[in-house]
Amino acid sequence: MLAEILHTLPQVLIDGLTLGAVYAIVALGYTMVYGILELINFAHGEIFMTGAFIGTAIFLTLGGFGWFAAMPALVALILVLVATSALTGFLGVGIERVAYRPLRKAPKLITLITAIGVSFLLQDLVRFVTELKKGNYIVTAPTMFSEQTTIKASSVLSVFNNAQIKSSSIILIVIGIIMMVALDFFVNKTKWGMAMRAVAQDRETAALMSINVNKVISLTFFLGSALGGATGVLFAVQYGTIDPYIGFILGLKAFTAAVMGGIGNIRGAMVGGILLGVLEMFAAANLSILSHGIFGAEYKDVFAFAILIIVLIFKPEGLFGKAVTEKV
Repeated sequence: MLAEILHTLPQVLIDGLTLGAVYAIVALGYTMVYGILELINFAHGEIFMTGAFIGTAIFLTLGGFGWFAAMPALVALILVLVATSALTGFLGVGIERVAYRPLRKAPKLITLITAIGVSFLLQDLVRFVTELKKGNYIVTAPTMFSEQTTIKASSVLSVFNNAQIKSSSIILIVIGIIMMVALDFFVNKTKWGMAMRAVAQDRETAALMSINVNKVISLTFFLGSALGGATGVLFAVQYGTIDPYIGFILGLKAFTAAVMGGIGNIRGAMVGGILLGVLEMFAAANLSILSHGIFGAEYKDVFAFAILIIVLIFKPEGLFGKAVTEKV
């Protein structure tokens, strides 16, 4: 059994890191908003999905222009990422301004229900527009960076099998790491990042210290939504097919990653996303072996959520969260 698991380990790690990078960046949107407002923005998964559709639409629209087709594929991808990030960032700001800000002093259950309503609204809106334009809500994204490279893991240790990695996986992981490092630097080393941390710690006191709380909250939604939209583009390029419902289950898993790492902790969300992606790919490859055929790869989600439950039983604040003592 152990030998069979080790055979697939290199491929599991590659696929897990690729998927985990997606979970980690989407989880950042959840954890940033929760840290500022203590709001679970369940519409964030749909912002990720909207980014995938916007990026694909830009690719398909500009693909007919000679100057765009003549560009190096990586340059074209970066341009689409920037455009999509800006559009989804402003979408997130608009959602906060219209749906969440008027309910800021309402009970948290009201804002939670509102977030779920915005989620369904975005799903149906994207489905309506896509069916109107394409006749089908399932869209095939442009095939880019499909070249595969063999990683000769067997030369390192004979028990390993060789692994295959696509160019798109390398690009997704590299760009994902750049975005996560840039966000961590922004939050911890810049003036606006300091303002975000101050608002997260005590909103009323931050306002008394001349911090514009509304601007900080809008910036938080912009950054989280921009990162989510860019990740949607990378997801479409990596996996090829998108539909208006990809954001639901992926958003739920990203939220799980944020909780696993410690909701409200940015670095915890990153580690939680990577860990969840690796665990999911490990379960997909080896669950049948571990259960002697009782469970198949389709139970990988159960395996991942079971790990989450175990973590929360023994460390309810998450892996990187801090226990908070409530004073009465």
